[in-house]
Amino acid sequence: MFYRLIALIAAALPLAHAADVRIVEEIVAKINGDIITRGELDHTHQLVQEELRRQGLTGAQLTSAVREQEKNALRDQIDQLLLVQRGKDMNINIDSEVTRRIAQLQSQSKISDPDKFHDYVREQTGMTFEDFRDQMKKQLLTQRVIGDEISSRINIPEADLRKYYNEHPNEFMREEQVFLSQILISTEGKTPEQTAAAQKKANDLVARARKGEKFNELARDNSDDPATARDGGQLPPYKRSDHLLDKELEDMVFQMKKGEVTNPIKRPGGFLILKVDERFAAGQASFEEVKNEITEKLAGPKMEPKVREYLTSLRQDAFLEIKDGYVDSGAAPGKDTRWRDVATLKPETTTKEEVAAKRKRKFLKVIPLGTKTTPAPAAPAPSAPAPAATPAKP
Repeated sequence: MFYRLIALIAAALPLAHAADVRIVEEIVAKINGDIITRGELDHTHQLVQEELRRQGLTGAQLTSAVREQEKNALRDQIDQLLLVQRGKDMNINIDSEVTRRIAQLQSQSKISDPDKFHDYVREQTGMTFEDFRDQMKKQLLTQRVIGDEISSRINIPEADLRKYYNEHPNEFMREEQVFLSQILISTEGKTPEQTAAAQKKANDLVARARKGEKFNELARDNSDDPATARDGGQLPPYKRSDHLLDKELEDMVFQMKKGEVTNPIKRPGGFLILKVDERFAAGQASFEEVKNEITEKLAGPKMEPKVREYLTSLRQDAFLEIKDGYVDSGAAPGKDTRWRDVATLKPETTTKEEVAAKRKRKFLKVIPLGTKTTPAPAAPAPSAPAPAATPAKP
């Protein structure tokens, strides 16, 4: 059972116990098995202010914009939580996508050192790397739910898609780019006999991959680079202009076709196997390459009201209680969300620290869709380091 936390008034306590008073975290809303706290709303308020300041707003303009955003602050928190819960019910797993996007950000930042990259994320977003990754995961999960439950049911005629593609060619220009996965078989500290065995293993893995076994599963089960093995060997995308690959590898992979697997490449500390997952030539992307992107763009105006309808239906089916004094501007008509267990509240049972230990929640504004938000850098699980920004260099 969740308990509402009432602020303790020091003056009402015996002086002998005044030093024992602890600041408690106030629960604002209960949504199924989860909660939203006052601290989370305050944190969102700070993030909104910082973002609006970065956009150049000051004084009365800043105050007005913050006030407007805060009208829907609780609604947006509830929206996100309901969508995250729905994603879990649907068994959607987006861990590899989170890792890929963070790796892409790290590649773009040109910061290979994980600790320095984490500092960079903190400077850019105001969040710890772990909170940033967690927020990105929530955002991607909500997007996937909306894509599966709503976007997939909106049909845009192909003629309209092609018309947009032909009328906006500059939107689809791209640099030459390649997406890779890797398997590393280490020879670090091995005897000549063990090195020979490692080479045989690498040759066998290449043969298995070329016969049709899934490269990501081979990487997960065999690669000696743990940073990428857990994500099927996936590496961030590479552009020629980045010059993040050494010349030998760059020349090799940019001549390969999608789906090709290299022979084992002897490196100072092991054998490296690369697979080209995708490759884009320089110039205007083909219609097929950007068809999904155009579909999302054209579906946007049609989606916003449908997303709101969907979120209303999730509210209707949810256990939802909101503390007096707080307003859900997206409330489902007729649904009773009054806080019901006031008489049984025990404020001494939950502290801010206990809430944080149970459930670390630092929400950003994610919904509603259809409004422009500042994308967070795309982001490894809190317990795992970010994937290497270049193929492993044993």
